[in-house]
Amino acid sequence: MKLNTITTILALSCGGLFAQAASAQTVDVQGAWARATVPGQKATGAFMKLTAKDGTKLVSVSTPAAGVSEVHEMKMDGDVMKMRAVQGGLDLPAGKAVELKPGGYHVMLMDLKAPLPKDSTVALTLVFKDAKGVETKQEVTLPVSTVAPVGTMAHSDHKH
Repeated sequence: MKLNTITTILALSCGGLFAQAASAQTVDVQGAWARATVPGQKATGAFMKLTAKDGTKLVSVSTPAAGVSEVHEMKMDGDVMKMRAVQGGLDLPAGKAVELKPGGYHVMLMDLKAPLPKDSTVALTLVFKDAKGVETKQEVTLPVSTVAPVGTMAHSDHKH
């Protein structure tokens, strides 16, 4: 082999490594969990803390466990609690944790294909879009529980 051929092969190989590094996880997911359901229940919520290295948006969520998956927001409108899908994506400022928790932002799983029993898991695909409009997907597996796992902000915020 000629030196130019070897150099080209090495350059292409390294380029592949850099492409993999560029597509590496850019959002840290902590304390993720989904609320368990009972037979016949067709919707539930999923919760987590997201911290983006660089400013990005959570633009969509999907799972094989549900017909519809959306990022939702719950907030008070006067004396009425309203819940609706977040339009345009959920902003994740660089280096700042954004918590998806009961009573606030969360992932809504609707038209469930089967119950999500306690101590099972559910797979989610999170889709992020950076400031340049580049989308990346991140696969996460969430434990299913009746309450937030101990040590998560959602659990520790609960006061009696």
